[in-house]
Amino acid sequence: MGIVEEAHNLRVLGTGEKIIVLAHGFGTDQSVWKHLVPHLVNEYRVVLFDNMGAGPTNPDYFDFERYSTLEGYAYDLLAILEELQVGSCIFVGHSVSAVVGVIASINRPDLFSKLVLISASPRYLNDADYYGGFEQEDLDQLFEAIGSNYKAWCSGFAPLAVGGDMDSVAVQEFSRTLFNIRPDIALSVAQTIFQSDLRHALALVSVPCHILQSTKDLAVPVVVSEYLHRHLGSESIVEVMSSDGHLPQLSSPDIVVPVLLRHIRHDIEA
Repeated sequence: MGIVEEAHNLRVLGTGEKIIVLAHGFGTDQSVWKHLVPHLVNEYRVVLFDNMGAGPTNPDYFDFERYSTLEGYAYDLLAILEELQVGSCIFVGHSVSAVVGVIASINRPDLFSKLVLISASPRYLNDADYYGGFEQEDLDQLFEAIGSNYKAWCSGFAPLAVGGDMDSVAVQEFSRTLFNIRPDIALSVAQTIFQSDLRHALALVSVPCHILQSTKDLAVPVVVSEYLHRHLGSESIVEVMSSDGHLPQLSSPDIVVPVLLRHIRHDIEA
């Protein structure tokens, strides 16, 4: 087993000719796709992996300097595609991985036939002419909370992010994967994500993008999906789903999985 394969817990399921890559967001791991994968394996080859720093990965592999920018994750994604000798894929990215897919596609547009972006944001901080949902003070408080008592922060953050109470299966699942991350790694990753600004890169995207967004999302306001649609350099389409929360594929699979399948199977109509 190669180092890339081992480091990212790489799995390939299904037997189809077309390849789909599923990339998870912060606080989760590849298990976040459990409701979607059964609908894909008879039709596609499905690539699953864990982002470096996620709970199931070896923390010794986490390079704090490499992952101080989102480009580090984009290089990982391209290394995974190279390892598997993928010539072209449909990329489905959630949260930070949606933006990582955007960066990777700018570097190697030939490897991506389309990007399906769930709960994506190019910038979380508000700006003079941009609403990302957070002030710097909000983010400083977030980082302070993660750094001072990680487990307590996880318990409070999980229901807010998922959009449910502590008893819901989705909240319990997200709490589990969030807890599994080493606290110092979680803080570093959160800082990288929440302080990132990829707005300048959007015009460089040439791969068609399908932007999927929850109606109510603590981390990403609906206006951000419209911003992406207006500023991407490629063809794009937005669908706002009647789901709550930042992890709709986990919390509202009955709503989200059919929408995802439709966008995976059908290209944007000219």
